[in-house]
Amino acid sequence: MAARSASDAVTSMNQLSGPQKAAVIVLSLSDDAQAVLRLFDDEEVKEISQAMSNLGVVDASVVEALIIEFVKQLSSAGGIVGSHSATQRLLQSFLPSDKVEALMEDIRGPAGRTMWDKLGNVNEQVLANYLKNEYPQTVAVVLSKIKPDHAARVLASLPEDFALECINRMLRMEPVQREILDKIEVTLRTEFMSNLARTPKRDSHELMAEIFNTFDRQTEQRFLTSLEERNREAAERIRSLMFVFEDLKKLDTGGVQTLLRVADKADLALALKGASDELRTLFMSNMSERAGKIMKDDMAAMGPVRLKDVELAQMRLVAAAKDLADRGEIMLAGSGGDEELIY
Repeated sequence: MAARSASDAVTSMNQLSGPQKAAVIVLSLSDDAQAVLRLFDDEEVKEISQAMSNLGVVDASVVEALIIEFVKQLSSAGGIVGSHSATQRLLQSFLPSDKVEALMEDIRGPAGRTMWDKLGNVNEQVLANYLKNEYPQTVAVVLSKIKPDHAARVLASLPEDFALECINRMLRMEPVQREILDKIEVTLRTEFMSNLARTPKRDSHELMAEIFNTFDRQTEQRFLTSLEERNREAAERIRSLMFVFEDLKKLDTGGVQTLLRVADKADLALALKGASDELRTLFMSNMSERAGKIMKDDMAAMGPVRLKDVELAQMRLVAAAKDLADRGEIMLAGSGGDEELIY
């Protein structure tokens, strides 16, 4: 690809917003940036920091067009990289650590200039899980401040009785005093947004265990065996986190009966045909005598079945069990020991 011309660089530069231009200059100044940032107020520092965190890679020609007088101070790569870590290191060079942490929490959290803008970018289920523990009047105020379509999705995710109470409060709501609104904003920032920004990255072993759960058994064993040869500890960790069909034998009586009510009967017969005696007995003992006899007859009538079909049926039953667990209707125990895991 041909190098950019000077005019192209200027065109790209002109497409940057004011905060983005300031972010490029500040990042390129490196250690000298603190002297410049001290001249800004808190809100301006926050705005520039937000721009720095989302900047990504900036082409050298754009940097040159913006701050030609500082070209000689740039790295040999000719460009700069804006990231959360680079922003935090820079802020720590001239701001107190608690102030830097507050700024970074705000930056890592949902985008938006105001608290209500930020809430509008929070997943409705996440927001509903937080709001369901608040007073209905508080929830009514919050829902009245966000966009109607988002408020509708949040209401649909709340427990029905609680949601109806919030709706009634919204219908009767008087104009909210500024002091009360400020207090709600502070609470949201300190109790909700800060925790949202601090949410740890998902354990990669848990993610990989879910991926392995969707493999057919042959592929799963092939990958686990290869992984064991290279990283036994990782393979054992993944295996301990996986939930497989035979783990259903750890369900209690109520859990088995709940699963039987939602399970596809054809899948159940096919899955149990390839199950261990212990698991087959567990399911049969939780059926009525008539239902158990019909199930045995269906399994016998199948004759020989392909292993792949059995595994697919078992995977569908595991998926159904996980859906029930997600809704809190049953409890699943992981395959790695006695510790209970909710999927």
